Amino acid sequence: MAKSFSVKKLIIHVFILSFGLVMLYPVIWMVSSSLKPEYLIFSQPGLWPSEITFDNYINGWNIVRNMTFGVFFQNSFIIATIAVIGNLITCSMAAYAFARMNFPLKRVFFALMLVTIMLPSHVTLVPQYAIFHSFGWIDTFLPLTVPKLLATDAFFIFLMVQFFRGIPKELDESATIDGCGPIQIYYKIILPLASPALLTTAIFTFIWTWDDFFSQLLYLNTVSNFTVPLGLRLFLDSQGQSAWGGLLAMSVLSLLPIMILFFFFQRQIVEGIATTGVKG
Repeated sequence: MAKSFSVKKLIIHVFILSFGLVMLYPVIWMVSSSLKPEYLIFSQPGLWPSEITFDNYINGWNIVRNMTFGVFFQNSFIIATIAVIGNLITCSMAAYAFARMNFPLKRVFFALMLVTIMLPSHVTLVPQYAIFHSFGWIDTFLPLTVPKLLATDAFFIFLMVQFFRGIPKELDESATIDGCGPIQIYYKIILPLASPALLTTAIFTFIWTWDDFFSQLLYLNTVSNFTVPLGLRLFLDSQGQSAWGGLLAMSVLSLLPIMILFFFFQRQIVEGIATTGVKG
């Protein structure tokens, strides 16, 4: 029985490792190709480069005249940081109101919020662009950051509501007896206990904002305002020769923040999703 179980376990592990390597193959090929001379990228598609060079990283970093790729990284970090801070503050406040407070039409507003999750983003694309254009916000970071300060990400509100509902209400009652109001209960009791949900919100907000391409393509026009996804687009020339070596090299660098974030907080990501999913 023990031998049969160990063999079965070994087969499962081999299958998982094999499947993981298949899934990682495009990333490994990208890293390998970023170290090849550009003329070898497609002529030698193997993983092990016959010739190694770092010119792709140097040329890719200096693709724009009088500007380095670091400007795009800086812009992405600014937008992602503001988005994380905005979602943590405003989404947690909205979730606290829905989960712990009573107010007129609470169920109606909560249902309307859930409807926005199911609403395709392309439906509101034209009205949002018209509003931001009337404000004079086009080609600025404001359309990408201000909505995050207004609790517009209903998914994270719902995620936090599920977690807040699992916190015993007796803690609120005890705090009320001690003289705490709703605001004090929010930041002295609820927020410290909700760190898994807050961390999950912060991580996913950063990842989704960092990887966002369409919104940034829509609202940003000046090269100095470009983010990393838009900077990568500069390597592709529809009418001429694309710089594949620089594109692959900068793509590798653009993955580093996400990979570092995931490897450091993968346990918290899994725990946050699990705990917010079972509490109701």
